[in-house]
Amino acid sequence: MAENIDTILHELRTFKASDEFIQQANIQKEEFEKLTASAKADPVGYWESQAENLHWFQKWDKALDWKPPFAKWFVGGKTNASYNCIDRHLKDRGDKVAILWEGEDGQSIKLTYQQLHERVCQLSNALKDDLGLKAGDTAAIYMPMVPEAAIAMLACARIGVTHSIIFAGFSARAIKDRVLDAKCKAIFTADINYRKGEAMDIRSIVAAGVEDCPCIEHVIVLDRQGELKPEGREKRWQSLVEGKSKSCEATPLDSEHPLFFLYTSGTTGKPKGIVHSTAGYMVNATLTTKWVMDLKEDDVYWCTADVGWITGHTYVVYGCLSNGGTTLMFEGNPAYPHAGRIWEVIEKHKVTVLYTAPTAIRAFMRAGDEHPAKYKMDSLRLLGTVGEPINPEAWVWYHEKIGRGRCPIVDTWWQTETGAIMISPLPGVTETKPGSATLPLPGVLVDIFDEEGKPCGPGEGGYLVITHPWPSMLRDIHDDSERFKQTYWSKYPGIYFAGDGANKDSKGFFWIKGRVDDVINVSGHRLGTMEIESALVSHPSVAEAAVVGIPHELKGQGIFAYVTPMSNADVSSPAELKEKLKAHVVKEIGALARPEEIRLTKTLPKTRSGKIMRRVLRDLAAGKEISGDTTTLENPDLVQFID
Repeated sequence: MAENIDTILHELRTFKASDEFIQQANIQKEEFEKLTASAKADPVGYWESQAENLHWFQKWDKALDWKPPFAKWFVGGKTNASYNCIDRHLKDRGDKVAILWEGEDGQSIKLTYQQLHERVCQLSNALKDDLGLKAGDTAAIYMPMVPEAAIAMLACARIGVTHSIIFAGFSARAIKDRVLDAKCKAIFTADINYRKGEAMDIRSIVAAGVEDCPCIEHVIVLDRQGELKPEGREKRWQSLVEGKSKSCEATPLDSEHPLFFLYTSGTTGKPKGIVHSTAGYMVNATLTTKWVMDLKEDDVYWCTADVGWITGHTYVVYGCLSNGGTTLMFEGNPAYPHAGRIWEVIEKHKVTVLYTAPTAIRAFMRAGDEHPAKYKMDSLRLLGTVGEPINPEAWVWYHEKIGRGRCPIVDTWWQTETGAIMISPLPGVTETKPGSATLPLPGVLVDIFDEEGKPCGPGEGGYLVITHPWPSMLRDIHDDSERFKQTYWSKYPGIYFAGDGANKDSKGFFWIKGRVDDVINVSGHRLGTMEIESALVSHPSVAEAAVVGIPHELKGQGIFAYVTPMSNADVSSPAELKEKLKAHVVKEIGALARPEEIRLTKTLPKTRSGKIMRRVLRDLAAGKEISGDTTTLENPDLVQFID
């Protein structure tokens, strides 16, 4: 079987960058091979050498303090993420564009590094002087994709306030859960968010979300319409920063000072507050942006992710700005008001590097080749994918129709928990195969284990693991160290369990297969099945719910829910009830969690111990025959449908 899989993988065509690209790449093959070998022999020493790329107020005393599963990197060092992203570039790049913003209506704004510095300093001073925020406090950010979102991040980082960004599509309930868990003292938002030509009222969502959050002392609202009249705890952003000094010294922070919390879905209902440190995170973010994105001085770099996700943290803001690059931020839907909008933006701003998700690529592919064909995109020189495995057909389309056959593609694997890219081709160095993330980066020790913890051979499917600590690794789950240990370190003690299935071919290339736990990857965003089930059961008509992932042509995975109604529920119109339940999930979590399909059932397949057998439900949802042993089922009829 292994040989057959390996043969299939090898039949795929390999792609190599042009000689010109190879000659100009930020890292050459010989250097890469030497670094890989030395990093494997001495990973800690390797990461120390890479940490030299940051600015340090005080150098570290010890590179790694590893007490599994807890790591501390660059112990005793002091640095600041905001300083590394802005201040150190002012002398040589003060007039260079740092943030290039494009609105859905075509409006553009450019902020130079000098202007960004001034605006970050003004907000930092307001947070300290007027709101009393200080190092060790936490602030939430629920913002549209506007420059102020990055400014809020950098202002918090500048004074040591740990930020917790909440995707501005999540519900009021999701805001409340995350704000309370992080004990946020303030939250940044705006009056509106533009999406598909509509002005969405997000101020009221935040107001509802923090209504029962006594920890919130200040709600800072960006007034985009010019009509804001602050109420209660609200402060108008523009009034807060008006007249503030444009100078604010960056606070030297301990290497392990938490830069941010980011909540990600897990297999239980409560989202996990992933904790990322300052120094270790910045080392990996800076390095991977320079190498994987091959960032050059004159690049216009566009990562299409929202800052509400880890990709937006690392590859919209921190990684690009730490390298002194120009990052493009786009608000709205890249397929609005027409299917060619994304290509229009690339032509308009002469984008050179594009980093987007397979979900988006499949949607653009489905819209038709005629749309990208209309635009001159010869500025593009590098393409990237992120969020989930990309199918070879979409990879080839991306390469041929968008890259016009000349742009290398970096297919990257990493997670919220890893902080930065872990497995990826390096453009100009690694030959690529459609659908493979290729090889781990230097200093990243990755393997594939079987159930017993033994390394798998070529073609043998297993679990993706990381066998040595790395600087940008998650430090903990906020206020839940036991869950941290259980989720990531219990399957193989001392070894990080990624939760993804994978295999390797005979060349050592990694092929990621997707999640192996109860997490659904919808458009590259991870949603816990338990979280969605909890939302469904909170509806008065629902007695029980089970959620599984199903294949989806565009999103990768869709959400399929089985719902057992309460005995007194009105099921006379199943279609109407289903729509109500879908709307309820959106209200409780957000639009991303809306089920593709809901089936109403009298029963669910359960073992005699009462556990729902989700394997059976996945087969049913996918239209497959029930496979495997079902002798432990309490109800042999499996599922009895009402609708």
